[in-house]
Amino acid sequence: MTPRIVILGRPNVGKSTLFNRLAQRKIAIVDDTPGVTRDRKEVPGRIGGRDVLLVDTAGLEEAPPDTVAGRMRASSEAALRAADLVLFVVDARAGLTPADRAFAAWLRRASLPVLLVANKTEGRGGAAAAMEAYELGLGDPIAVSAEHNEGLGALHEAVAEALGEAPEEEEEDAEDDPDRPLRLAIVGRPNAGKSTLLNALLGEERMITGPEPGLTRDSVAVQWHDAVGRVRLVDTAGMRKKARIEEKLEQMSVASTLGALKEAEVVILVVDALLGMDEQDLRIARLAEREGRAVVIAFNKWDAVEDRAATRRRLDDVLMASLAQLKGIAVVPLAARTGRGVDKLMPAVRATHALWNRRIGTGELNRWFEGALARHPPPAVEGRRIKLRYATMPKARPPTIAVFGTRAEDLPEDYRRYLVNAFREAFDMPGVPIRLQLRGTKNPYAEA
Repeated sequence: MTPRIVILGRPNVGKSTLFNRLAQRKIAIVDDTPGVTRDRKEVPGRIGGRDVLLVDTAGLEEAPPDTVAGRMRASSEAALRAADLVLFVVDARAGLTPADRAFAAWLRRASLPVLLVANKTEGRGGAAAAMEAYELGLGDPIAVSAEHNEGLGALHEAVAEALGEAPEEEEEDAEDDPDRPLRLAIVGRPNAGKSTLLNALLGEERMITGPEPGLTRDSVAVQWHDAVGRVRLVDTAGMRKKARIEEKLEQMSVASTLGALKEAEVVILVVDALLGMDEQDLRIARLAEREGRAVVIAFNKWDAVEDRAATRRRLDDVLMASLAQLKGIAVVPLAARTGRGVDKLMPAVRATHALWNRRIGTGELNRWFEGALARHPPPAVEGRRIKLRYATMPKARPPTIAVFGTRAEDLPEDYRRYLVNAFREAFDMPGVPIRLQLRGTKNPYAEA
């Protein structure tokens, strides 16, 4: 088993900066605003010669359970219960606070291996400031500056000593499943129920949820197994209209969401069935299509809809009129809060993913192509005939058709749409983006 290293501490002591530094890439959003991290993030890493799973957590705060801060603390406590080693981070520059002392006492009672990390020790007097942390009773403080990459060597050595020698079978476990996981991103407007849906899929309260819009600020990846195989599931921050995004923190959240969308293979677009699909939902779907990602719509809060037939008709009308490039997109009505209909979502995702990966043989493709040309020959452009000769499928993910012929690049847009729609219908590929590449054959004597 890969050991889990959980980073804990009160808000704004530099946990996410340390997490990014140990992971050797920027994963968590970092800002001076306290409490940016609200959900725990996990990423594989290598520390002290050991493969580990790094876990970043929300800041520890004393708060009632029904508040956002209380839910953040509950999430951190859940991470602690699964930890093999804890990195307890304090701010040496600010000095110890009553909260630091209270949480240190809590960790001592938990009887878990703990390394005390005194962060922000850069500059003159930084190491001396770290010495104050001795009084927490958690052993020798390790002085680091995560922001300036100082003291990380000592931290790696301490982690290696705390974890001990790697068991011989650990390297075999890393190669146990060579297949790549399905990369899946959950996107949508704020408060559509994205985090609630992720929790429903996992069967645990992995993400902080509540009636407050915008609880999720960063993209959070979770490794998971569905009935078929491995899934890398990413919950993202809600995306509002660009004109409404003003704060720097929200801009970073949206940038993180866009990054998750681009890395995904399939995108679950969560739509609030009570509000219907609006222009912002369509923008997100079009963005996913432009990036070549397959899309499945999770029509959430279906249990609260009174006239379901009329609501579904309105959705179908919007999709037909405004999202023709994803014709036949899968729609799964569900209620993430109660779990009703959630069991139908992953089968729809897997089916869409299979279509997105599908390849058509050259012979079969050209038999279709000849038939499509016979039914509707290419038009003449500026009085000159366009002669299309053959088609190939150079790649899938998404399905891509390359059409070769004389002046193929001059094909009008409506004929290009005809070929894409005819291909989608002939090979039963609803809801996935299809790319059409046109490659003309030039006359070598044309410019002689």
